[in-house]
Amino acid sequence: MLEVKDQPGLSIAETAHRTGVSVHTLRYYERAGLVVTPVDRTCGGQRRYHELDLKWIVVCTKLRATGMPIRSIRRYAELVAAGPGNEQERLALMEAHRVDVRARLAEIQENLALIDHKIDVYRGRVVAGDADRLWAPSRLTDPG
Repeated sequence: MLEVKDQPGLSIAETAHRTGVSVHTLRYYERAGLVVTPVDRTCGGQRRYHELDLKWIVVCTKLRATGMPIRSIRRYAELVAAGPGNEQERLALMEAHRVDVRARLAEIQENLALIDHKIDVYRGRVVAGDADRLWAPSRLTDPG
C-alpha cells in the first residue's frame, strides 16, 4: 500500500490520500517536530514525500490513535532521528506507552461489560413482555 518506487516523491495531497490523514495534519506533524527527516521540497517549495516519510506518518498516526501525547511522539521522533545509540530510551518510551494503552483497554473492557449487561437486561425484559418495568426517572427500581 505504501510502496513508492522510482518516483520523485508524492505531493502533499497524494501523501494525505495514501496515509489517510489530512493535508493539515501533515503540515502540523512537520511544524510540531514529529517527522524524522526533513521533508523534501521542489524548487517551487512544494513538499515531496517518500516511502520513509509515509511509513513514519503511519507510525505517528497509530501512536496518536492510541493516545500517545504529541510531546512523547516528538521525543520518539527525536530519538529515531538521532540514530543508533538510544534504543534503550526508545524501548522505555514504548513500554511506558504500552502500559497506558493496556490500562485504557481494561477500562474500555469494563465499560463494555456494563453495556453488555444492559443489553441482556433489555433483551430479557422485552422477551418477557415487562420492559415497562425498567427504571424511569419517576420510578426508582432498576436503573435502566
